[in-house]
Amino acid sequence: MQTLTNLLNQLNSIVWGPPMLVLILGVGLILMAGLKLMPLRHIGYGFRMLWRGRQTGGEGDIAPFKALMTSLAATIGTGNIAGVATAIFLGGPGALFWMWCTALVGMATKYAEAVLAVHYREVDANGNYVGGPMFYIKNGLREHWRWLGTAFAIFGMVAGFGIGNTIQSNSVADALNSTLGLSPLATGIVIAVLVALVLIGGIKRIADVAGALVPLMAFSYVAGGVLVLALYASEIPAALTLIFTHAFTPIAATGGFAGAAVWAAIRYGVARGIFSNEAGLGSAPIAHAAAATDSPVRQGTVAMLGAFIDTLIICSMTGLVIIVTGAWQNGETGASLSSAAFETALPGVGSYIVSFGLSIFAFTTILGWSFYGEKCAEYLFGVKAITPFRILWALAAPVGAVGNLSFVWLLADTLNALMAIPNLVALLLLSPVVFKLTREYFGR
Repeated sequence: MQTLTNLLNQLNSIVWGPPMLVLILGVGLILMAGLKLMPLRHIGYGFRMLWRGRQTGGEGDIAPFKALMTSLAATIGTGNIAGVATAIFLGGPGALFWMWCTALVGMATKYAEAVLAVHYREVDANGNYVGGPMFYIKNGLREHWRWLGTAFAIFGMVAGFGIGNTIQSNSVADALNSTLGLSPLATGIVIAVLVALVLIGGIKRIADVAGALVPLMAFSYVAGGVLVLALYASEIPAALTLIFTHAFTPIAATGGFAGAAVWAAIRYGVARGIFSNEAGLGSAPIAHAAAATDSPVRQGTVAMLGAFIDTLIICSMTGLVIIVTGAWQNGETGASLSSAAFETALPGVGSYIVSFGLSIFAFTTILGWSFYGEKCAEYLFGVKAITPFRILWALAAPVGAVGNLSFVWLLADTLNALMAIPNLVALLLLSPVVFKLTREYFGR
């Protein structure tokens, strides 16, 4: 077992190393350039399409708005609370700047993924719309590329049980145990029951739950952050100075902070930004493929908002609270650092904001990733795999709540990165299709 762990550690350092980060950012920059900055120029149009997308507007299973909420359910999770804190702990305040850069570039990637997902989607044996990287690889590229789609589906299905299920249930169990003293096993069982009740209804029920929970949880968490920033308003200019200054210059050790080079700010800011918004990993387009829309481009403009909302709004809130309160210097990391920051500003209340925020974020991540994993399993084994997959998915939650997940986290994190490779290859090869569809749409 130790040998396997060592091998996975080595592979993980490669797949999440500088070459992968450069590849993900590079593809995003190529897409942004080819689109002539369209995601940035038309962000207002994207929000208008999101508002109109509360109603269905074409063939598909769920409203465009709910497709985005389903993808956000999967991306807004531990990365927004624990991931941001870890990036600042390892890279300093400057890491937040590089997270912002990743989100802006990621908007182009998310747009392209959704455009291709809707353009190349299919209808399965149950009459549901299915799509994502495995389908735009199969239907958009030549036959000899088809194995890449299969590889993506395998990586996505297995990674989901870790990154999208057991890791999340473990985070919820830990948060509720430390805050309310609840038994991890009891928490895991409750999660399993709730997840099973939602999964029975398929994508429509997942989308309904996500459409209700995601806006509520995001607004509540951001409102808590805004309250903290209002209390520390005088510290905001200094915090912004720290962020922009130390994005380009090293920061010395101070308090419990060990100091960090510029490369650390870039590396951890980019890595945690990608981990949070999943731009380039290929997960979100699986949800957008189910959208009831008559235009791939229109859904793409909705999808690109995912990176904006996840990173530029929610991650920024966590990061700014950590910096303005000075908690980043206390030597804590992960969710403990975020909790300490909110507790500093709102004694007796702050830790509950983080604990309950983390719990709801993690629960919706389990729901969102259940759909991703299910569609990967369906691609590999057909619709007969759906029911067994849902049963296994629900049963995995209590296992994760009580387990030691260091190996599971390592495996899932590695496979999560490996998902990006087939997806990025497809995005590059099919980018002319994205550019053509975009020109035609906005040309009208």
